[in-house]
Amino acid sequence: MRTCCLIVALFVSVLRLAAADRATVVVVVGAPGEDEFATAFTQQVTTWAKVCTQAGAKPVVVGTAASGATADRDLLKQALEAEAKEGTAELWVVLIGHGTFDGKEAKFNLRGPDLAASDLAEWLKPFRRPLAIIDTASASAPFLTKLAAPGRVVVSSTRSGNEHNYARFGTYFAEAIADPKSDLDKDGQVSLLEAFLSGAQRTAEFYKTEGRLATEHAIIDDNGDGLGTPADWFRGVRATKRAKDGSSLDGVRAHQFHLVRSDAEQQLTPEARAKRDDLELKLSRLRDAKAKLPEARYYLELEKLLLELAAVYEGT
Repeated sequence: MRTCCLIVALFVSVLRLAAADRATVVVVVGAPGEDEFATAFTQQVTTWAKVCTQAGAKPVVVGTAASGATADRDLLKQALEAEAKEGTAELWVVLIGHGTFDGKEAKFNLRGPDLAASDLAEWLKPFRRPLAIIDTASASAPFLTKLAAPGRVVVSSTRSGNEHNYARFGTYFAEAIADPKSDLDKDGQVSLLEAFLSGAQRTAEFYKTEGRLATEHAIIDDNGDGLGTPADWFRGVRATKRAKDGSSLDGVRAHQFHLVRSDAEQQLTPEARAKRDDLELKLSRLRDAKAKLPEARYYLELEKLLLELAAVYEGT
């Protein structure tokens, strides 16, 4: 009897652990305006729903139900207020639609009152959990600037608020997030960074194939400086160019977000994954500082971090 009780207790504990580490994906669908855009938005929502099922993530969709007494802007606010503010579970906020920028404030077009970048920034302030914001709308770059913060990953379809034509990046990003072809480092899973790079490449190919001038250029920020890095600054999953002011490179944190995890990734506990991620960030900073450090000190610190990283995977 005691053995059975222990097994049940262990099973319940595992279920609670899985629930605590379960990602939430909040998909916000904006006002389409025209039928062709409504079709594209619906397809993206369907793709995200499939990804959430594959990942075992909790989906929250705003903007597809019949309009009611509560505006979509307020429904999004309520959805974010209902989410845990701390923990190891990732929170993804995906904006699908059109955007505007008047030179001062960027907005995401919703049915009813629009969503201002400053409003979303305020609502996200309490969160101390892994957070990714993917704004696939036109004129979305000001959202990236406003929402960037340490520990967050922010993606925008455009590099400025003046790129206001319909953005196609969102379709390609949604398709890439669970596509094995997007797995650049061949570790059996697609990171947020890899989906960004794949989505940006497919977007560029669209304009090239159609013989059109590209009117969108996606950027990513995960170091909190709000500058963003374009996809063509990367070779594989590592940025190889640096901003003129010497700002740190983006990409390392984004490469640690995996919505659909590999079998090996799922074997890690949330605590082990968090420790692994912290060590990888330290390794990245050390490599960036290599030229400024004495050689002996660099390799000593490198060995220490690699040994700690190995211990995480060994479960010690």
